[in-house]
Amino acid sequence: MNQIATRVQIVQERIVAAAQRAGRDPHQITLVAVTKTHPLEVLQQAIAAGVVHLGESRLQEAEPKISALHAQRPDLTWHMIGHLQRNKAKAAIGMFDLLHTVDSLRLAETLNRHYEQRVADIAATPEHSRLNVLLQINVSGEATKEGFDLPGGVQNHAGLPYFLANVERIVALPYLRVQGLMTIAPWQPDPEAARPVFRALRELRDHLAARWPQAEWSQLSMGMTDDFEVAIEEGATLVRVGRAIFGERA
Repeated sequence: MNQIATRVQIVQERIVAAAQRAGRDPHQITLVAVTKTHPLEVLQQAIAAGVVHLGESRLQEAEPKISALHAQRPDLTWHMIGHLQRNKAKAAIGMFDLLHTVDSLRLAETLNRHYEQRVADIAATPEHSRLNVLLQINVSGEATKEGFDLPGGVQNHAGLPYFLANVERIVALPYLRVQGLMTIAPWQPDPEAARPVFRALRELRDHLAARWPQAEWSQLSMGMTDDFEVAIEEGATLVRVGRAIFGERA
């Protein structure tokens, strides 16, 4: 077993252990291997070890990898986990299966418009008639983080009404399928420090699900190499792990 395969196995074992501690079914948690900056041959080692969900942050880096692997592994699921500019929205919808980083009403409307045209162009099946997205929320309040600015989540009584007004318009967009929320916790030496951030995202998701049950709200994308076990204990369904699998980026 090569080093990448060993690391994948260790991460999967940690996911199972964290789920069991929380009384959850480990099958509810999806490992998204963050492959940004890593070359194609490294990705292929992870895929050979059983990874089928891959996360990329930049379109220009993701495109050649997706193209190279599409014919031999059409079963792969590609996740856009980096900030998405509106002028790149059209390209993104043709490449990724799930966009984790919808962080504004304007971006959502742009994606909806482009996906409407894509559905018409490719005569999409019902399964592909809407674009799968997550809303990225900055619940930590950290200035460097992207996302809808809502420090504290549902406890932010001043910011919540404006945020909810945006969500109401997004869930009404006919070509988007809102599947849940995403956040990035501030890095701390102690993973436990991220727990309030993950809990706030889960509580916000529950609030939105009660208010707009027509959307799915099934996914919580939270937790990375340093804190994914805490995220799982707080309800994560998608964990984005790079360094624990591939090592430090060049």
